[in-house]
Amino acid sequence: MFALLKKLGPGILFAGAAIGVSHIVMSTRAGADFGLGLLWALLLVHLCKYPFFLFGAKYAAATGESLIYGYYRLGKGVLLTYFILNIATIFTIQTAVTIVTAGIADTLFGDISFLNFGYTQISSIEIWTVIILAISLLILFLGNYKALDKIIKLIIFLLTLSTLIALFFAYHDFSEPLNFTQITPKTSVEMAFLVAFMGWMPAPLDVSIWHSIWAIEKQKENHDVSPKSILLDFNMGYFGAMLLGIGFLSLGYFVMYGSDTPFSPKATLFASQLIEMYTSNLGQWAYIVIGIAVLTTMFSTTLTTLDASPRAMNKSMEVLTHKTFKNGYLFWIVLLTLGTLIIFFAFASEMGILIKTATVLSFLTAPFYAFVNYRLICSKHTPETWRPKRLLHLLAWLGIIFLIAFSLWYVAIL
Repeated sequence: MFALLKKLGPGILFAGAAIGVSHIVMSTRAGADFGLGLLWALLLVHLCKYPFFLFGAKYAAATGESLIYGYYRLGKGVLLTYFILNIATIFTIQTAVTIVTAGIADTLFGDISFLNFGYTQISSIEIWTVIILAISLLILFLGNYKALDKIIKLIIFLLTLSTLIALFFAYHDFSEPLNFTQITPKTSVEMAFLVAFMGWMPAPLDVSIWHSIWAIEKQKENHDVSPKSILLDFNMGYFGAMLLGIGFLSLGYFVMYGSDTPFSPKATLFASQLIEMYTSNLGQWAYIVIGIAVLTTMFSTTLTTLDASPRAMNKSMEVLTHKTFKNGYLFWIVLLTLGTLIIFFAFASEMGILIKTATVLSFLTAPFYAFVNYRLICSKHTPETWRPKRLLHLLAWLGIIFLIAFSLWYVAIL
């Protein structure tokens, strides 16, 4: 058992990156606004995206290289397109997840604006943002992949345990009969939410690239990692994220459905509303449990995103230029941190807009990643025994058609 846990890693990191805004913000809100009515959307998007995330894990296991190299083998233009898309999204995504994390920390631990020492007018949430980014950087600089691997495993354990406890008591106190009637959003606002909800559920498709990079790093740390364990690790992370998504959607339904109080677009107020709604319905004991669940969820996303994006950008630069940048990872992580802080201080009060922008961009770029991952896994660059079988071919094409059609539909209703 312990030997298996030691070999697990990239899939758990995938779960840590995936279980964040999509679960805490989008899934909870879906349950609060639609009950269990959008369960179909959650299950459908997991089914449609599954092949393309799986292809990243399979390619890394089959070739010993990340999708970055695979994209380049398909043509320099493919990797260059990914690089440009990533530049356009990484700062907004990192800012969105960090804002939510800071808001939750501010709600749980209180106002720390006294740390200003009277010199500046920096708010408590802005200080928490700096602290969270500093802690994340410290972990990544001192421990690198090995520390990230261990910390995320602990966080996912705490998250799962606290979520299950909250879900048990929320269901126990729920007096209404369960309503599984599925809903199709009708208004433009509801449709926009549906696209944002599916955009980051369970994660943006470019996270498949992160997973392939982490898989290679895991093989460097542990040479006994087998292709079979890589795929088992991926499936555990993927379906674990799906179950927790259902859990947060159910929590929103059990605790908040029917509430007339809209969620605030401001990070601190949103976090306060979220935790207070749970405690007012479940009791004061829920404050600690829910607090641990949401804080560990968002910190894991902040940490994994801050690690993965610089890795991907640096590796892309090296492959595109045929050069090795000794401090490339350091350069990109510092640039991402500074960019996050700049965007945060400029748009701290517009958390809702940032999250919507990030989630919609993720959904609209999904067809590109889906098609490229499918093309790569079917190409001569992947050993024949690792190429998809007939059922997976069919599921992949249905997923591509769904992602393209849904993206065009969203653009049409804008």
